[in-house]
Amino acid sequence: MLTKTPEQTYFVIDFDSTFTKVEALDVLGEISLAGSPDRNNALIQIKTITDRGMSGELSFTESLELRLGILKAHRDQLPALIETLMGQISDSFQRNKPFLTENADHIYIISNGFKDFIVPIVTSLGIKAENVFANDFIFDESGYVVGFNRENPLSANGGKSQVIRNLNLDGEVYVLGDGYTDYEIRAAGLASRFYAFTENVLRPNVVEKADFVAPSLDEFLYHNNLSRSQSYPKSRIKVLLLENVHPVAVQLFEQEGFNVEIRKGALDEDELIEAIRDVSILGIRSKTNVTARVLEHANKLMSIGAFCIGTNQIDLNACTEKGIAVFNAPYSNTRSVVELAIGEIIMLVRGIVPKSNAMHRGDWDKSAKNSYEVRGKKLGLVGYGNIGTQLSVVAEALGMEVYFYDIVDKLALGNARKCKTLDELLTVSDFISLHTDGRAENKNLISYREFGLMKNGVIFLNLSRGHIVDIPALVDAIERGKVIGAGVDVFPQEPKTNNEEFTNALRDLPNVILTPHIGGSTEEAQANIGNFVPGKLLEYINNGSTYGSVNFPELQLPLLKDSHRLLHIHANVPGILAKMNQIFANYHINIHGQYLKTNEKIGYVITDVAKEYADEVVQELKELDNTIKFRLLY
Repeated sequence: MLTKTPEQTYFVIDFDSTFTKVEALDVLGEISLAGSPDRNNALIQIKTITDRGMSGELSFTESLELRLGILKAHRDQLPALIETLMGQISDSFQRNKPFLTENADHIYIISNGFKDFIVPIVTSLGIKAENVFANDFIFDESGYVVGFNRENPLSANGGKSQVIRNLNLDGEVYVLGDGYTDYEIRAAGLASRFYAFTENVLRPNVVEKADFVAPSLDEFLYHNNLSRSQSYPKSRIKVLLLENVHPVAVQLFEQEGFNVEIRKGALDEDELIEAIRDVSILGIRSKTNVTARVLEHANKLMSIGAFCIGTNQIDLNACTEKGIAVFNAPYSNTRSVVELAIGEIIMLVRGIVPKSNAMHRGDWDKSAKNSYEVRGKKLGLVGYGNIGTQLSVVAEALGMEVYFYDIVDKLALGNARKCKTLDELLTVSDFISLHTDGRAENKNLISYREFGLMKNGVIFLNLSRGHIVDIPALVDAIERGKVIGAGVDVFPQEPKTNNEEFTNALRDLPNVILTPHIGGSTEEAQANIGNFVPGKLLEYINNGSTYGSVNFPELQLPLLKDSHRLLHIHANVPGILAKMNQIFANYHINIHGQYLKTNEKIGYVITDVAKEYADEVVQELKELDNTIKFRLLY
């Protein structure tokens, strides 16, 4: 489907740190100097000389002479070097072997390295051996490298430019490389464009000379509208991560080749509007609100990852209408929240916090007054989802009787008992723990009336959502002794950063544990979330799968193989699939697989087709009535 290389365009590609991830002579030094007492110092010298030569500080000839003098390499060490380099071919070159093979007549490898190891590497990806221009080792009778062929133009300064002159290429010449000697071809007027290749190394003085920067071969091919392994270069996927998401998430996105921006705190609406332009993936936690107004400015946004359980901070309806898939982490921090709840129940029913505070003041009050065991007490759970059910199991193991209320019919685990109404649960429980979602109708779910129904001396926990509890009503219940201990981890208004002051009427009240929204903030939970959410986002971006999405029809798709995948998101109206299939029929396109899932608002059609088809097909699919978003994967 994509444009092939023009007949009169030639591609000149460097070898070291471009075709491969490493400098070959550096690797040869690691092999040849093995066992030498001065090996480490010698390797540092070689690398320093290499960098100085690549940046233009040393002449190439001087750089080569100095390195070979240190190496003391032998012919017998070259197979080991070639084997190592085979495993160090740049990722984007390996991905795009079809392009290299199909366009081998127009591709030249021009390197100041040596043919002895370059030819076996590049020919493995389809490059023609006769199109490789590089230096030649000179060996002595014992097989040691003693120099290089000085008659080869590539052994001297300006050698790459001389080779291009000798080739006398009739057409456009594009140079792709990481070093100053690659730029010299452009400076000599022998190339139309110089692309600084930065997938493996970034040399600032080379980048500043370049016509364009190519973070990968994918980007180079994309820029020139050439056939490539990816529908778009991954460096063009911009990821914005807010609120200190776990470093493992950053690592996963960077390993994928995405362009990642990190900000420590939450952003307000205006700040997010400014930051979200050109962002493809947004990662947030609980403090950043993604509103419909924000989404109006999200011109490239494909997906949002909530690195937490809740998604009430995201306008899911607006996301759905704009074809933006939202994912969260419904299970990853469950255990952490459960442990905090159990710990706080025990601390509160024993009055540990006021006793500890008194000790710090020097007061010794050894007394059992208002201090109780949890065994035999009735724990009431408002909400019986992932956290509620696990808390139920752990509480029973400690000897508590568990009661729960949920608006959805749930299977009771163990000996837990379902209450028919919230009022019933509130009247029977000694301890009450809230684990409901953040939907708007749950605002002030627990207020003056509900506290009035509770037993005198109840222990009360809210580790779910801040707006669920009417704070003045809770303060009143504590001051009247209705609630003798409270643990609160979430609040209607929370500071956006750790530098802001926390203000709340619950401060300084007796036997009240206040925590800064850390129910799920353990190293284990955050690492789990940091792995889980990017996994879902990457499945969607790379494969189209929506399994686990909170707002999209859920589809678990097979891996894409020998096909192009067309992803069509549309308003859920009749006839869309029929119209799509009519387009495929009109162009005689063979369908390898087709998948459809809908919800009440949108439909999601995935069609795997044969690779050869007219460009007009994509355009017609995009122009179908009620189309929201269209993507192409291959």
